[in-house]
Amino acid sequence: MKNFQIIRALSSNSAVSSIAKESSAAFIAGGTNLVDLMKKNVVAPDKLIDINGIDLKKIEFLTGKVTIGALAKNSQVAEDEVIKEKYPLLALALAAGASQQIRHMATVGGNMLQRTRCSYFYNTDMPCNKRVPKSGCGAIGGSNRMHAIFGASDSCIAVHPSDMCIALAALDAKVFVEGPKGKREIKFTDFHRLPGNTPEKDNTLENKEIITSIEIPNNNFTKNIHYLKVRDRTSYAFALVSVAVGLDIKNNIISEARLAMGGVAHKPWRLLEAEQFLKGKTVSEATFKQAATLAMKGARSFGDNDFKLTLGPNSITEALTIAAAK
Repeated sequence: MKNFQIIRALSSNSAVSSIAKESSAAFIAGGTNLVDLMKKNVVAPDKLIDINGIDLKKIEFLTGKVTIGALAKNSQVAEDEVIKEKYPLLALALAAGASQQIRHMATVGGNMLQRTRCSYFYNTDMPCNKRVPKSGCGAIGGSNRMHAIFGASDSCIAVHPSDMCIALAALDAKVFVEGPKGKREIKFTDFHRLPGNTPEKDNTLENKEIITSIEIPNNNFTKNIHYLKVRDRTSYAFALVSVAVGLDIKNNIISEARLAMGGVAHKPWRLLEAEQFLKGKTVSEATFKQAATLAMKGARSFGDNDFKLTLGPNSITEALTIAAAK
């Protein structure tokens, strides 16, 4: 790790002003991903802007929605009693992510901005278009067991590692950001990007913008919900496949459904076609299998991850079954 300077910002305005003046600077909050990347020399900022002094840690329950500050800790959100009551899918997804120690350090904004855990991205001796544009993708034709089956490109087949973000995509969250051009909001499903020809760009943040909060509208997904995470080991492992499910069931009929997957794409993968299919359907194993088959349209594997073509629909069916039985 190279030497760097650190300064502390006490407001979002000062943080934006500070980073706008620097050609090589990064925001740091919990540092649970950034510090790892610096140790591996994957990134090497000259200056870190510590944003922990900014008042962005609140969870506010307002009319029709909840607003969560970008610096709220993952553990703070997951353990909040009202979050568990009104947005239990988010609490479940957060509890499935990382270790308890990391959840006590990691922030909501940092979780959203974490980089892929692709081994080629972390190994500076190997080609990686995400780390060094136009250098090639070692995972294509290489070891790709953890990699994408949706939305991949010839430039990158890495996956986004977050659990929290899968639930936020399913819950129609919004992201609020601030930058040199002012403030704006972004639909959560539009926040992360597919790789295309520019896999180095993980999201749609503009240069020098900072996340200030997220907002989740109220919903009826408080009972028939489930977050299924299939991984190699229960303790601190990233998802091979994960599924976030929210169902609104009345008299055994699904009036509304939300579905998103993790471990399968460069961004949280929302299953909109399967959601539409489930609306108005009677709860049954056959219905869930049909939805799972529909959700897998367009999936493509790359060798080591061929098993995801079977694991994916099985996981969707299982998650829907568990959610409906609650």
